Amino acid sequence: MQQFKNLREMMAVYSDENICREYMEQMRWGGNPTCPFCGMNKPYRLKDGKRYRCRDSKCKRNFTVTVGTVFEDSKVKLSVWMAALYLCTAHKKGVSSHQLARDLGITQKTAWFVLHRVRLLMGDPEPDVPLDNVVEVDETYVGGKWEKMSRKRRAKHQESGTDNKVAVMGLLERDGKAKLTVIGQKTFKDVVRDNVAPSAVVITDAHKSYIGLNTEFQAHEAINHNIMEFRRGIAYTNSVEGFFSVFKRTIFGTYHQISPKHLSKYCNETAYRFNTRKMTDAERFKQVISNPQGRLTYNQLIQKNEQQ
Repeated sequence: MQQFKNLREMMAVYSDENICREYMEQMRWGGNPTCPFCGMNKPYRLKDGKRYRCRDSKCKRNFTVTVGTVFEDSKVKLSVWMAALYLCTAHKKGVSSHQLARDLGITQKTAWFVLHRVRLLMGDPEPDVPLDNVVEVDETYVGGKWEKMSRKRRAKHQESGTDNKVAVMGLLERDGKAKLTVIGQKTFKDVVRDNVAPSAVVITDAHKSYIGLNTEFQAHEAINHNIMEFRRGIAYTNSVEGFFSVFKRTIFGTYHQISPKHLSKYCNETAYRFNTRKMTDAERFKQVISNPQGRLTYNQLIQKNEQQ
């Protein structure tokens, strides 16, 4: 497969649907097509050139390279999908559905759906591996201001007893990866326990919810910002606060508003961009397209969450 360094070079090579399909087959299967239903290798290709048929006598099902991926049953052309993947992974602070629709010549609704399916690919490849060594922890709150809300929306929050802010916690391992997670119904310490190894040195601010972490981890250092303390030896939270600044600029500058229902997806997107910041745009694109596992339907995306 040909190499490329930017969007122009990629589109010059992969503008043809057949070439895009061959590229995706190479990235997904490495030249060895595999049935997504039973795992049997060496299926035979049907006459249309797109579909395969499994050789297993108990399976015998037809499939294409998009089955079982975010591209399955999509009416969007593969060349458009590839352009969307490149744009979504290359923009440092994301791209809005309106902008993506204008760039690719699709509707805003389709672009919104495409973006959410791309975010599905931006999850943590090792979510169960805890952060270790020196880990900075801080929290922030995402949501609009009361005085700038409409009267109807403000009344809705007051009637339901819900706050207009959603708590989000950032955890950053120095010289390692970062995580951004919605706190939800958990306590601050619960989120730290779920994401940080007991052998780590945890550094937080002086929030009372963090008291007691020194008994569960190797050490716990608290920085008291109220007395203008921002650094004490290796103890500081400047790195995770910089991580938050990118997250908030993504919201304010690109998306403008985010619903609590989909907030976790935007958190995963920001964490992915941060963790792959040393990759080139082409490397990041290849990483995403080589493992497009997991399907997301429109009904699954818009269905109401009981917690919300």
